Amino acid sequence: MDLTWIVAAIAGCVALAVCIALVLLRPMDAERRHLRPLANVGRLTRLPEYVRAKRARTRDAVITMALLVVMFAGAVIVSARPTGLPTSARQSDGGDPEDIMLCIGAPLSNQAVTETLRYFADRVDGFGTQRIGLTSPNRRVVPLTRDYQYAKAAFANYAGPAGSSEAFSPTLSYVDYAESVEDQLALCLTGFPDFDRQAAQRRSVIYVGPGELRSAGERRPALFDADRVRVLALAAGVQVNALVVGPQSASLTALTRDTGGQSLPADSAVTLRLNAIRDSPPEPKFSEVETAAGASIESPDIPLAIALAAALALTAWSVVRRR
Repeated sequence: MDLTWIVAAIAGCVALAVCIALVLLRPMDAERRHLRPLANVGRLTRLPEYVRAKRARTRDAVITMALLVVMFAGAVIVSARPTGLPTSARQSDGGDPEDIMLCIGAPLSNQAVTETLRYFADRVDGFGTQRIGLTSPNRRVVPLTRDYQYAKAAFANYAGPAGSSEAFSPTLSYVDYAESVEDQLALCLTGFPDFDRQAAQRRSVIYVGPGELRSAGERRPALFDADRVRVLALAAGVQVNALVVGPQSASLTALTRDTGGQSLPADSAVTLRLNAIRDSPPEPKFSEVETAAGASIESPDIPLAIALAAALALTAWSVVRRR
């Protein structure tokens, strides 16, 4: 077991030592002067009733002090943020936090887009630690969220016949700029918090759209190229997947391969393609002790449970003692 905030543990131990010292060093002369002298003290202290009472009082004091020390120790350890102990927060492939960004590069009328939105609208209720978001070609429609009801309603709305294409992706025209697939992916990648570095959460982008957004004779510049997007994705630790509408793109296929993702055709089996992508999520960022970022998983479960058990035992003991 390691302690993240070792200073908190030291401060707790010092506070306990100070309390003990104050009790032991406290002058008792005033209390002794108030004691009433008794005769035949030796005979009284040998009485069975006195012996039993003294034994019970000693037992009560020892048990109370032991439980208080256990409670105090548990509280100090928890406040010091322990790591390396068994914990219910221990991550696995299914429980590791994950951020999923749906990156839509095709219009809402496209069947692959509609089926993708319906796919996640039907499955988002089963999420637990995941956050999900939705990015259109020129706006962040749904920022990363764990509000699954909101995400489900938004996905279902855009997947339905009443979905507003203008609200989803307003038509924009530029004189000196033409969007590329790389620009679309860069917009999606920047939807992750602290996208310039890796995080504890697994991250994945699922792009649904054409392999190329620019026409062959397009002369207007784009903002990003394949190399810059690859650097951005690798720096953020994002797995890029693609459901390609139409012909495959060599640069998009290379990007998905380099980031551990898949590039699949968006044919009639969109659900099967999405199942294949979701069956191969990013590698867990968490191990039993350390995350990929070098941070440790906090494991306060055991000391917290011990402290709570001691508190309950102390309460129960006070009730039993009065009886």
